[in-house]
Amino acid sequence: MARAAFLVRHGDRLDFAEPRWSASAQRPHDPPLSPDGVAQVRALARRLRPERIAHVFSSPFLRCVETAVLLAEATAGDVKIEQGLSEWLSAEWFPSPPATCPPAELYARFPRIDRAYESRGGARWGESGEDALRRSGDTAVRLAAQFAGDLLLVGHGASIRGATAGLLGVPAAESNRLLPEEIPCASLVRLAQRDERWTLELACDVSHLACRAEAARYR
Repeated sequence: MARAAFLVRHGDRLDFAEPRWSASAQRPHDPPLSPDGVAQVRALARRLRPERIAHVFSSPFLRCVETAVLLAEATAGDVKIEQGLSEWLSAEWFPSPPATCPPAELYARFPRIDRAYESRGGARWGESGEDALRRSGDTAVRLAAQFAGDLLLVGHGASIRGATAGLLGVPAAESNRLLPEEIPCASLVRLAQRDERWTLELACDVSHLACRAEAARYR
């Protein structure tokens, strides 16, 4: 019996829409969704509502958690915070390990989060781009092996790229051929599994967004 994995990059982030936001933010590397990002994700939720998604997993970064919760409201009961889907923790991007919203605060804000879930993967500050692709790919493979039914994974450009390559069983570098160079926010990757083999059916589709020009803005 076939099943599906849906891979989603978070919606547009507040610091993309308001570049000055980071200067006074408590956690400048952990922005929430922008209002446009919320609208994008709601449009994607309407598209995914008919799907039979059994499990929703999210990177711990706030923009991904907000995206996952909005999608879970339309598709599934809870959200599992998965460290293996984290942002690429490049030392060039982050001068120190980036602070994210503490678990207690996430639990208080988002009752749909599964407090009992334990991450199957992990991210390490200072990792190379290849490391980030590999660990997100390994994480996706573990999740697919351990959880039955259709899966929804919410992450970042690098983790979506790595997860796609991991499930397809191809080298991470192959994802550059399979997915666009810039993965749009709130875009949808769909893979189908038949007879233990995954195939790519949609590569960063944005047809649920208002127009192609809008999709191109949010990268």
